[in-house]
Amino acid sequence: MSYFYRILRQFVCFVNLPYFCDQFLTMSILKKIFGEKPKETVSKLKWIPLTELSQLIEISNSEKTVGVFKHSTRCSISSMVKRQFERGFELEQDQIDMYYLDLIAYREISNEVAQKYRLQHESPQLLIIKNDKLVAEGSHSGILNIDLSKLI
Repeated sequence: MSYFYRILRQFVCFVNLPYFCDQFLTMSILKKIFGEKPKETVSKLKWIPLTELSQLIEISNSEKTVGVFKHSTRCSISSMVKRQFERGFELEQDQIDMYYLDLIAYREISNEVAQKYRLQHESPQLLIIKNDKLVAEGSHSGILNIDLSKLI
């Protein structure tokens, strides 16, 4: 517990407002300010890291529908869309293989994906591939509009 937090609690309790003290100190804003992290939502999504060019052959040969999420780790918008996508992901793991491509670390793979599926590079970008054909693609907030359940 931080020093400032203890002082604040003593002051609030000193003015003899026990109910207010309890309510005030449990507010989430104070928890955020003083370091208590909010609970993360657990996603059913289990990413497969796309780190090798040879994995593109596996994707091409896959009988399952495959998703490739191209993400720039330096972009806050990309991070926000990735979190929203993870929260909204409702498929079972055996229905689709979801690959995660870090564009910064694996630019060569990203370029190969763009060339293979004739895409303009964007970040974030979600590609849905079925039988080695690109069946859906979205970038930025358009990613959240892709209905995966209709594509598997």
